[in-house]
Amino acid sequence: MLFRLIKQASLTEKVASQDGFIYLYRAMKFIGWIPPKAVLLRYVYFSWTLMAFGWHTVYLPLGFLGSYITQIKLFTPGEFLTSLQVCISAYGCSTKVIIIYSQLWRLIKARELLDKLDVHCSSLEEREKIHHIVARCNHVFLIFTIIYSSSGVSSYLSSVLSGHPPYQLYNPFLDWHDGTLNLWIVSTFEFMVLVGAAVQNLLSDTYTLVYGLILRTHLELLNGRISKLRTNPEMTEDENYEELVNCVLDHKLILEYCALIRPVISGTIFIQFLLIGAILGIALINLFFFCDLWTGFASVVYIVATLLQTFPFCYICNLVVDDCEALAHAIFQSNWIGSSPRYQSTLFYFLHNVQLPIVFIAGGIFPISMSSNISVAKFAFSVITIVQQINLADKLKTD
Repeated sequence: MLFRLIKQASLTEKVASQDGFIYLYRAMKFIGWIPPKAVLLRYVYFSWTLMAFGWHTVYLPLGFLGSYITQIKLFTPGEFLTSLQVCISAYGCSTKVIIIYSQLWRLIKARELLDKLDVHCSSLEEREKIHHIVARCNHVFLIFTIIYSSSGVSSYLSSVLSGHPPYQLYNPFLDWHDGTLNLWIVSTFEFMVLVGAAVQNLLSDTYTLVYGLILRTHLELLNGRISKLRTNPEMTEDENYEELVNCVLDHKLILEYCALIRPVISGTIFIQFLLIGAILGIALINLFFFCDLWTGFASVVYIVATLLQTFPFCYICNLVVDDCEALAHAIFQSNWIGSSPRYQSTLFYFLHNVQLPIVFIAGGIFPISMSSNISVAKFAFSVITIVQQINLADKLKTD
């Protein structure tokens, strides 16, 4: 099977939570983020890393700036808006890549913690949930890959068919105005640069989703183990107490997992919140006022890809808060009445800690949630309303 990991494995196969990151980390290796262990290969790989960062993280945003300085008079309004929306995204993507790459050790260490959480997932029901979320995470990454690839390919084809390069990056060696062959060469070169940038953007937008889905699954598994405390009449009080302590330790591991990924998520989501309103506003203005059929289709795909950058993870953050509340209810409603004083004191301590919800803060300023995401999206639609009112006022003046 070509994409075997998107299908849920049978219970006879050994599957770990880390397997949900396989596609994500393969893309990281492809773009030059995770070097091989062999010393000689690391030096060769390092040259690939430098080249990837040079073209996709440095040249791309500077290429937009160079084209605006040297060729701004050659842009039509539609071409300029199409280029500008990707230019803003490119600067944001480069910033997010620097944040992730500089703190990649946090994501790797958090992934390794999952092996400790998997130790207590021994029942068939728990293993089935692990198998399900592993397939789901890889499936989600594949879906995002298809959407982001469609956005890049549609922009490339629609622009070339319209007679100009996709984004008209600064190119001192070739002028796309000098014939059809040059147009295709320049457009293909821009497309290759954008492919690498799209992979970086894909990684910066999907790692939050994959890590969030795994987090929710382990909160759900912990909830199930808490609900079963002191329900087995064959277990002694000491064994029941040991099960409770294991639940406390698992919750501590979950909090450690969140503490590791929180600084990375805080920085990247904050950057995305800053950019999404401007990007959506420009894309919608371009779609409503300046696009033809081909570029309109590309703009629609681009808008969908932009909305997918924050919405799913914001929704997951809301669900994580609900999962923490459900965890506290499960502890309180567990079979603790009649237990030993030692068991009860540990349970109450556990209940006190669980009542603090797991929250992610964007840039240390505002919580990552659906309400924050909707507020940012409203800004984009308010820009459209303002532009429409300006156009209406101009028409009334001319009449």
